[in-house]
Amino acid sequence: MKVKIAVNGYGTIGKRVADAILKQPDMELIGVAKAKPDYAALRAVSLGIPLYVPKDKLSMFQEKGITVAGTIEDMLSKADVVVDALPGGKGVSMKQLYDEYGVKQIYQGGEKASVAERSFSTLCNYEETLGANSLRVVSCNTTGLLRLLCTLRRLYTIESVRVTLIRRAADPKEVKKGPVNAIKLNPPKLPSHHGEDVKTVIGDIDIMTAAVAVPTTLMHVHQVNIRFSERASRDKIIDALTTTPRIIVVNTSLTGIQSTAELSEALRDTGRPRSDMPELAIFEESVTTQGKELMLFQAVHQESIVTPENIDAIRAVTRLAATSDETIRITDETLGLKKGLYFIAGGVG
Repeated sequence: MKVKIAVNGYGTIGKRVADAILKQPDMELIGVAKAKPDYAALRAVSLGIPLYVPKDKLSMFQEKGITVAGTIEDMLSKADVVVDALPGGKGVSMKQLYDEYGVKQIYQGGEKASVAERSFSTLCNYEETLGANSLRVVSCNTTGLLRLLCTLRRLYTIESVRVTLIRRAADPKEVKKGPVNAIKLNPPKLPSHHGEDVKTVIGDIDIMTAAVAVPTTLMHVHQVNIRFSERASRDKIIDALTTTPRIIVVNTSLTGIQSTAELSEALRDTGRPRSDMPELAIFEESVTTQGKELMLFQAVHQESIVTPENIDAIRAVTRLAATSDETIRITDETLGLKKGLYFIAGGVG
């Protein structure tokens, strides 16, 4: 029997998670919820996805001729799990309603860690979260950092991590956000919150982060410095990165890709829906070791990187998969995710 999933919020994250759920052999998307009768609501209806709305918004949708299946309460009454994909900070206001309907809950990184029993990252703590009632999938930047750190922790003991995040100013559709002609301290007081967010998943790590926002909408870039307890081997690190799920290693000399613009263009050429890159991209030439230290550049596609983790989180709370390897295999096959060395625009080796 398939687990019944509701998605509350059908924006940047919600629509990607909903599309991913539709591809899972062990899940059924019973509907999505929207508060505004806009193009996204029309898209959901055109795809045959049942659309649910807040009680006080029913008339707005009816006036625009958008067919709705019922209220959010109606949706929750049919669900086993709700994925909350509302704008950051709004999910916590729905928690009491979710509890009333007895549904398992998946929240996003825009919520405070206290909203859920555990913060979640598949490569780091999947098995520890099995059967939880609520999980918080950490933010895009934190997801990227955790994929890297939990891969490298299997090789060496990490003594310290220092990261500078060069953040996109806004998502492509956001017309009222972000610096236009500036590099903005984000925030000016250090450290930034990203390192503390990493600690909500792996608390025993010495990490400090700083962030700036720049005038782009494509991706985030991280400059990462890690110190290990022993001398690090670049070859060993590259081998681990190229064999870990959801990480692609971009060889600049082979592909000519040395910017987020070129990487985005390559993704468009692959035919990926929405030009998404749920994988973490690491630039191979930047991977440099000196004694116990490692430094590198990595790119995070903020709109899509958390999509597979949301699917895995659903499996964790419902115990649909007993191990991270099992859920990664199913999720990555259904979503077409890659690992390894990025050779050409057409794919990954």
